[in-house]
Amino acid sequence: MEKEDYRESRKEKLGESLIYSELSRYARHDTPLRIAVVTETYPPEINGVAMTTQRLVDGVVKAGHSVQLIRPRQTHETRLDDAVTKEGIEQILSRGIPIPRYNSLQMGLPARQALLKHWSRRRPDIVQVVTEGPLGWSAISAARKLRIPVVSEFHTNFHSYTKHYGMAWLKRPIAAYLRKFHNGADLTLVPTRALQSELRAYGFQKIAVVARGVDTNLFNSQRRSESLRRSWGVLGDELAVIHVGRLAAEKNLGLVERAFAAICAVQPSARMVMVGDGPERQALEAKHPDWIFAGMRSGEDLATHYASGDLFLFPSLTETFGNVLTEALASGLPTVSYHVAAAAELLEHLREGWLTEPGNEADFISGAVHLAQDAALRSTLSRNALQLTQDLHWSEISSRLINAFQDVIQHHLDPSRTGESHALV
Repeated sequence: MEKEDYRESRKEKLGESLIYSELSRYARHDTPLRIAVVTETYPPEINGVAMTTQRLVDGVVKAGHSVQLIRPRQTHETRLDDAVTKEGIEQILSRGIPIPRYNSLQMGLPARQALLKHWSRRRPDIVQVVTEGPLGWSAISAARKLRIPVVSEFHTNFHSYTKHYGMAWLKRPIAAYLRKFHNGADLTLVPTRALQSELRAYGFQKIAVVARGVDTNLFNSQRRSESLRRSWGVLGDELAVIHVGRLAAEKNLGLVERAFAAICAVQPSARMVMVGDGPERQALEAKHPDWIFAGMRSGEDLATHYASGDLFLFPSLTETFGNVLTEALASGLPTVSYHVAAAAELLEHLREGWLTEPGNEADFISGAVHLAQDAALRSTLSRNALQLTQDLHWSEISSRLINAFQDVIQHHLDPSRTGESHALV
């Protein structure tokens, strides 16, 4: 063996023994973890992935673990001091570039060498990769080099978006990239059993389900505001129809237009309230000057907008979960949605909302009209929705995430334990 090869082999063996010595302390599940979270989006950015990541980070920190948060520098941040740092969270800001058509969001640039340097100096117990961009790819590569357990998350059906942007030919290459990306991790976390089955069919290997929660202290029916409803032009028992989410092609907004037109045929005084922003907003505003476009909302302001509506339309077919659905339910809104993602996981038809089989637009519109006309049914669905969401606590979701981390670490320590793990499925 050449001297250089021998040194490299010796370093690898030494590193392996150190790793196993380090990991052996996780025989007990009450040992605090050092978790490196790598994400290309995080609050104050407003989107489902950012908000979910913050909830989970806060949850694991509250449970006594520490987080190293690695993310691109956002447009308003010129230095690390501009980032809001909480106790238990160390932030590392990387370089990024604006995402086309979403200039407020940054895509992280490759940072493998920087991550190797950071993690060699202060080794995390596990790496959690939230997004699939160049920064996420660098994180998986660096974790593999250092033999650190790594968990990835699947939040966005990018391969399904292609047809909405005239690029259907990219679906297979994007799906192949995502498969290779996630199969590089020890475990991929998804929010629903349906998505777990779908990804298995695509060739994704180790997948576990960790669902989503909802903050019922924030989102609840008590925030209903008559003054906000009056500002929308809604008086008394008149109907306010709500849509919350990104105003983009993949959200199937044409169905919102058709469903609301059908509602107006039987309820001429109904008002359509669109909460959110995105590339389709300008065209929608020009087409529907009588609609209310509330723009981006967050916190209590967002919660008040939800609770002040009467009916929630959610026509998207591209969600991996759909946090807006659980937020609407917690706000007491009866919903019309397709039987996919969170709706398929949580709801029963005519118990908490109107569920329609994917692609059946006629039934979706029929459901919207039916609920618009039946105040008593809306009231029943609202009560059931409120009851359902009482059990969707983020603390429980965070506990499941920590259990998944523990399982991956134990498996990394002793691969023969695969069969004993409830996460490695």
